[in-house]
Amino acid sequence: MKILLLVLFFLVSYLSPLSIGATEHQTDSTETQELNEQQDEMVTYPATFFSRYNPSTALEMVRQLPGFILDDGESIRGFGESVGNVLINDNYPSAKQDSPTAILSRIPASRVEKIEIIRSQVRGIDMRGHPVLANILLLDDTPVAVQWEWFGTQSSRAPFRTGLNVSLSDSFKAIDYSIGVDVERQGSGERGSDLVFDGNDNLNEIRKEELREYGLRLVGVFLNAATWIGESFIQINAKTGVTRGAEYLTSARKSVPFVPPVELQSLKFSEYHPTFELGMDIERNLRDDLSAKAIFLFTRNNTEFITRQTNVDLPDTQSLFRRSDSGRLEKESIVRLEFNWDRFSNHNIQLNMEGALNTLDGDLVQIMDTGAGPLPIIVPGANSRVEELRGDFLLKDTWSIGNIELDYGLGAEVSNISQTGDVDQERDFVFLKPQLVATYSKSDRHQATLLFIRDVSQLDFNDFVSASVFEDDDLALGNPDLKPEKTWVSEFINEWRWGQDSVYKLSFYYHKINDVDDLLPLTPDFEVPGNIGNGYRLGVRFESTTPLDWLGLENAKLDFKVRWQDSSVTDPVTGRGRQLTARGFFSGPTNIRFNNENEYVFDLAFRQDFQQSKISWGWDFAEQAKRPRFKVNELEVFNEGLEANVFVETTRWYGVKIRLDARNLFNYDESRNRTIYIGERGQTPVESRIIRDRTVGTRFTLTLSSSF
Repeated sequence: MKILLLVLFFLVSYLSPLSIGATEHQTDSTETQELNEQQDEMVTYPATFFSRYNPSTALEMVRQLPGFILDDGESIRGFGESVGNVLINDNYPSAKQDSPTAILSRIPASRVEKIEIIRSQVRGIDMRGHPVLANILLLDDTPVAVQWEWFGTQSSRAPFRTGLNVSLSDSFKAIDYSIGVDVERQGSGERGSDLVFDGNDNLNEIRKEELREYGLRLVGVFLNAATWIGESFIQINAKTGVTRGAEYLTSARKSVPFVPPVELQSLKFSEYHPTFELGMDIERNLRDDLSAKAIFLFTRNNTEFITRQTNVDLPDTQSLFRRSDSGRLEKESIVRLEFNWDRFSNHNIQLNMEGALNTLDGDLVQIMDTGAGPLPIIVPGANSRVEELRGDFLLKDTWSIGNIELDYGLGAEVSNISQTGDVDQERDFVFLKPQLVATYSKSDRHQATLLFIRDVSQLDFNDFVSASVFEDDDLALGNPDLKPEKTWVSEFINEWRWGQDSVYKLSFYYHKINDVDDLLPLTPDFEVPGNIGNGYRLGVRFESTTPLDWLGLENAKLDFKVRWQDSSVTDPVTGRGRQLTARGFFSGPTNIRFNNENEYVFDLAFRQDFQQSKISWGWDFAEQAKRPRFKVNELEVFNEGLEANVFVETTRWYGVKIRLDARNLFNYDESRNRTIYIGERGQTPVESRIIRDRTVGTRFTLTLSSSF
């Protein structure tokens, strides 16, 4: 696989010089003039640039931006560090649950005037740690527009999945608003087997398994509105909805050599998840050289889980029943103030202050019946309340010196975290967060950025509260002593642009990590999320967009992105160095994560547009490395194969975009290799190995969308 990555890297690098001349030669003269009027700080793409793609929404336009990868932000506490890399009319949406992807999908392409790729600070816009931002500028006084999209997905492994979203964009008494509804019937499925080996690698059990998921997601109402009241610009974002779903896992187990009976294990996971979010921001100029913005945000997430397990020795002898009822109620209230001061020439001074109150209430009731009647099971740390009162500020200056821009500042964070219930504890934290970003723009074609930032991670409150994992017959214990991970981030980014859509970006990074958040041994059998010491990660990322007109492929392009990474931390069980534990499990087709703790990931995508015929087609290949998870008495390794997808779309009939996707063409295996030790991992003999192979099937999706 490393050889394949090197071949792809050098292939795309070799193609780039050949594509420069072709790109510049093929560029439309009007677009060339508009693109050449850009400043070094940003690249402007007028709406006409995207006409070849026949977009229906602003989201489809953003996805075709050369050299830009849409980031929806992270689901972490707070606002300043959780927003994505998209602006609408110079403003970040005051929302977290309503992602930039969802908001952009509700903006008709006809409302977009142009899109700016902002590469350093302009107009006092805070980059918030992003190397680039996409700024969608909308037309004024656009007529009423209705945007709709329907999709249906069929797979051999899953029930039929379908969804419909409809939104209305209009103006009412100087209020620009978008309102709509989103309904989706969810479904997924997997099928495969588990092979269980003893410590001597002798096969002693075969498990045939099938997982099917059903669900309904309803976003009752979402609202995005903006208006001027006097000299103040006000935006409101609201979203409410509910998700109901269930998963069914059946596992038929027989011994090797076969000795009756066959055990049938059935698991049912039910979920009820209502959500609510309300955000508002107010912006105005206090003086000619001083502007201020206030942001208010409230979110509420309530999740209720019911898990039932039934083991039956066929034909009808029940050997085990257990049930777990758990709930998590999360609330977040945020107030944020931002000030921009342009008093001094070539300087922009910013002061950001944020206060937040976060709470999580967790509860769990569990019973087990092995034939003598139900008995309550106590899970320590499962019934708890976690509360955090946090404040942070950042004072920074952006200093422009010719072709160099220095963005430097000092931030600080103070917080108080308390936990009550099964655990009673209170702790205080204080962190300093300096930052320095230096950008050199030799011309609009080349930009180099060097950054040093101290990042303090936001703790996941779910790591404080315990839960049961019936599928693995295990407990996920919480840790009230967990501390935030601190990272000194250093990165060097080089970007080259030629013509209208040739972009090549090469990045090197080194992160020195204190208090690595990983899995900490608690006993020889259990571990908790915890801090295991210091570590590092280093790596390289390459992203490119290469037009292929010079090959005779008119209006065709190749997008390539790849990451390679090395990481290390001292293992608290073995005492030896090893890579960081990867986050997440199986992400499913077309959801490969680039920011994970595995060795490599790559994605190669091709697209060609036939403008006169109004037809487009394309394909992409993607793969990621294995993802190990280091537990105290177990090593888990997750892996998938090569992902292959293809699509064709057209807008030839009645202005409706018709798109057909075939995903996961090779139907790769999702493998999970569990090595379970008698005692501590690597220090005691192997007790058993469980090798799981499942397939999710090829998925075919038909999407219809339009606006009027």
